[in-house]
Amino acid sequence: MLTYETVILIHPRLSDAEVGEFAEKTKQAIVKGGGEVVGDDRWGRRKLAYPIGSSREGFYLYLKYNAKGELVNDMNRQFRIQEDVLRTLTVHAEDPAHFQPKPRPPKPAPAA
Repeated sequence: MLTYETVILIHPRLSDAEVGEFAEKTKQAIVKGGGEVVGDDRWGRRKLAYPIGSSREGFYLYLKYNAKGELVNDMNRQFRIQEDVLRTLTVHAEDPAHFQPKPRPPKPAPAA
């Protein structure tokens, strides 16, 4: 299984309770599909950079989970057909060891 991160932009017409219910159903779908939820974070209701349809704000939900590629494809397909989901973005989370900064070469001494 690989680690994935998904950010879901939810329509602002939903209440906070409905967004919480949506998040729980999504996490249950991940577990039911054989995945494991590593973490989740509700970023809250925020203004959008540009309108999506008639929406000028949305509720952001972040999920980090371990799953197989088939489960991720199924989830993205379900998100596309749900009216309350404005946008989603799913990325494969790389191992942090791959992102170690390269050491900078020393600055040359100033010319005399």
